[in-house]
Formats: sequence, C-alpha cells, structure tokens
Amino acid sequence: MKINRSLILSLVIMVLVSALYRIMPNRPMGFAPQIAIGLFSGALFVADKKWAFALPLLSMFLSDLLYQVLYINGMTDIMGFYDGQWINYLLFAGITSFGFLIRKNRVSNVVVAALAAPTTYFLVSNFLVWASDRGFGLNRPKTFQGLMLTYGDALPFYGNSLMATVVFSAVLFGTYYLAKNYLAQEKLA
Repeated sequence: MKINRSLILSLVIMVLVSALYRIMPNRPMGFAPQIAIGLFSGALFVADKKWAFALPLLSMFLSDLLYQVLYINGMTDIMGFYDGQWINYLLFAGITSFGFLIRKNRVSNVVVAALAAPTTYFLVSNFLVWASDRGFGLNRPKTFQGLMLTYGDALPFYGNSLMATVVFSAVLFGTYYLAKNYLAQEKLA
C-alpha cells in the first residue's frame, strides 16, 4: 500500500475520532471502535505491520489519556491508567493479528474476523481477570463456577463489543472500499 498525505490524514482523523468517541459520556460500555480499527489496520497494512499495530494502540492510548485527565479533574469515575493495563494493550495488539488473516476484503472475511476478534478478546481478557490474584474488583473463586461467573459478569460488555466491532468494521471497510473504487474510476476518467 502506498502511503500518501491524504491516507495519513484520514488515519489520523480516524484515530482521533475513535479516541474521542470512546470517552463519550453515556456510551454503552464496550461499544467502541478500537477492535474494528485493529482489524482494519491489520488488513490494510499487511506489508508494514508497525502501522497496523500502531493505529489501534494509539487510539487506545489517547482515549486512556483523556480518561485519565477527566478522572483527575473529577469529571468521571473511570480511570484512564490502571494496574495491569498493559495486558489490555497486549490483547489489542493480538486482535490486530486477526486483520492480517483478512486476505481479501470480502464481506464474509470481514464478518468472520469481526465476530472472532471480540469473542477472543472476551474469552482471554475475562479469563485473565478471573485468574488474577487482584481480581480487579470481582474476587471470584478460582473454580470453574467462579470462571463462569466472571464470564457472566462481562456478557453485557461482550454483546456491545460484538455489535460495535461489526458496525465499525462495516463503516471502516465499507468506506475504504467505496473510496478505493471511486479513486480508481477517477483515474480511468
């Protein structure tokens, strides 16, 4: 992929808008574009993987930074930076790898990735919450039933994450497809 000024500007705007959207008050928890951005950047930057990982992580970092500023100023109860957060960033980097598996930007490939990525994130992140000694406030017993309780606690977040990933993937991949076809037709004209 050729990186030009308009592509860079588009990606910067995408990262800024997604970071601002994530801190929006009254947004359904878990309904955020970062997983879709990971899929999109992974599919878009197959040859230059550093950009694929940078986009979703930068979006997460900016929104976490904004959350932290709001938290420090007493405008939200949500901390931007917290103990164990690096695990979240590692999981988002892993989610980007699902984008690398989208060989062709077919609708079916994007839908499968948009379902698999948040499902994997849900399973792994909540297993790590359950397995953690800190428990991140849940303190569920280290039994199979405790693990199931942890997954049950996170189901609302999972549903929102799944819907958000499908919606935002449709927007990102669809817009890219339309823009690419429009530019190709402009060159032919």
